Amino acid sequence: MSPAGRWEASACATAAAITFAAADQYTVARFCTEYTAMILKHLRQPLLSALLLSIVLGAGAAPAAERPPLIRYDAIQQPVIARHGMVVSQRQLASAAGADILRRGGNAVDAAVATAMALAVTHPRAGNLGGGGFLLLHLAETGGNIAIDYREMAPAAAHRDLFLNVFGRVDTQAEMFSHRSAGVPGTVAGLALALERYGSMSWAEVLQPAIALARDGFEVPWDQAEIFRTQRERLTRHPATAAAYYAPGGRPYEAGEVLRQADLAGTLQTLAEQGPAAFYTGPIAARIAADMAANDGLITLQDLAAYRALERPVVSADYRGYQVVSMPPPSSGGVHIAQMLNVLQHFPLAEMGAGSADSVHLLAETARLAYADRSEHLGDPDYYPVPLAWLTSREYAAQLVERISLTEARPSSEVKPGRAPAGESPDTTHFSVMDQWGNAVANTYTLNFSFGSGIVIPGTGMLLNNEMADFAAKPGVPNAFGLLGGDANSIQPGKRPLSSMTPTMILRDGKPWVVTGSPGGSRIITTVLQQIVNLIDHRMNLAAANHAPRMHHQWLPDRLQLEPGFSPDTIRLLEARGHQVEFVRTMGSVQSIMWSDGVYFGAADPRRPGAAAIGVQRLETPTAN
Repeated sequence: MSPAGRWEASACATAAAITFAAADQYTVARFCTEYTAMILKHLRQPLLSALLLSIVLGAGAAPAAERPPLIRYDAIQQPVIARHGMVVSQRQLASAAGADILRRGGNAVDAAVATAMALAVTHPRAGNLGGGGFLLLHLAETGGNIAIDYREMAPAAAHRDLFLNVFGRVDTQAEMFSHRSAGVPGTVAGLALALERYGSMSWAEVLQPAIALARDGFEVPWDQAEIFRTQRERLTRHPATAAAYYAPGGRPYEAGEVLRQADLAGTLQTLAEQGPAAFYTGPIAARIAADMAANDGLITLQDLAAYRALERPVVSADYRGYQVVSMPPPSSGGVHIAQMLNVLQHFPLAEMGAGSADSVHLLAETARLAYADRSEHLGDPDYYPVPLAWLTSREYAAQLVERISLTEARPSSEVKPGRAPAGESPDTTHFSVMDQWGNAVANTYTLNFSFGSGIVIPGTGMLLNNEMADFAAKPGVPNAFGLLGGDANSIQPGKRPLSSMTPTMILRDGKPWVVTGSPGGSRIITTVLQQIVNLIDHRMNLAAANHAPRMHHQWLPDRLQLEPGFSPDTIRLLEARGHQVEFVRTMGSVQSIMWSDGVYFGAADPRRPGAAAIGVQRLETPTAN
């Protein structure tokens, strides 16, 4: 090579090292390849490109693990970066509570419980003690993946026709906003199970941040003040709810005013002193049962004492060299994430391009088929034989591929649930945690609707869920999210309602690469799916994947929902293929963490105000696994 050629090669490597100091090797290689194409016009050196790549990818470039975690300047959206752990949640104060636990030497489970309890104080529309959810856990020491099911359960007095009136129609007021709408809460039991088996700190220790926030108060953020204002009529119908969240006279708190929750602080202090048993057999249980008895509710002391959180095997799928693990039933999310990824394996999504008409069309047609199956085959596996192996098999995915046309939308009226071989709310919330040892938690929990039933149990400061609305009150009648269900999700005593909550992890070489999840009711599953596709197929960074516009299709109603951000050309092409396009403001609120090159990247979804990723840059105590 000529001296000029060697100079150009060196210049390229130097420029790449400066410009992409924290980039992966793919980015550097692409930079040099494009740079080479430019200078080849002048130098005509046929071996230059190969030499440039050998310089950049060889001894001239430091190994990725040795490079300092610098901000990338070639990205529009930037994640938060930290060395010793990360917490991402819907509220900055809750993320800070979890991060402080990590900083003090706690593990991911300790931090997750602290975050969840802090969200019950600072994000009452979804964070909770009186609801339920799912926790997905990866243990670094064993490499094991564990799903903890703490979904609410139907009380013993519940029955199939619980919400049907004398005319056989669904009484939506009773189904959604009465004491009868509440299932037996599982949050306290689920978090306690996780902490007892896999945590390293005491129950009393991890509750302290939430106790302080409830007792001392916090400044009401702008978005929460707006929610208090718009929900005033519904929430002030119940005196205990009005007392918990409104100033005297029912006045909504203004942004910047301090909200103190003395009753909730007392409940949390009781839990810290007496343990989780206080909720299910002690003084808190007594308050719940008494309020139920006084208001035609169903939950009894016996129901509370009988509640159990459960460990279940995770659902897993291999996708383009990565392992995706998620929640099993009664979550429908993990099953259909696996099902849809098995279908998408057959198509070149990366070549289609993010946000293109081809890509959106394929995602919609795949989701249409999965949600049709959800309507018939998903429910509580303790009450219904969910054909899990069949739904997540590659053989069934191959059959679904044959039903997808890449040139036109198939009307949902022509799509029926598959036949197995013989033999929720937008106001859910999700948070993700990773600790210094590589343990990871993805947790999604909910009250169902915003503020659940809107009923606070007097003396507790605690909102009740309205999860009974997630059952199929009447087969063939859509629930509050427009989702159909049948016998698999009918109401039965002790049964757990079907959910769309989808806490998920992407593993690379058996270790967590990405921890993610989202609220969003029926849109949760497609939101999480698109996060996976954006990261793996479209090679977006974590923040860019969070920001990308989203689509949703759930079979029925037969509409393709789109967020702002898709081009007019894409929309016209989708409509030309037969999609009934509907525009919505936002979908989901993904809270994600990525571990790569020895550092943690955190990204909070910008769609909802107040979310925050907080990393741990230093530790206050010596590390000990």
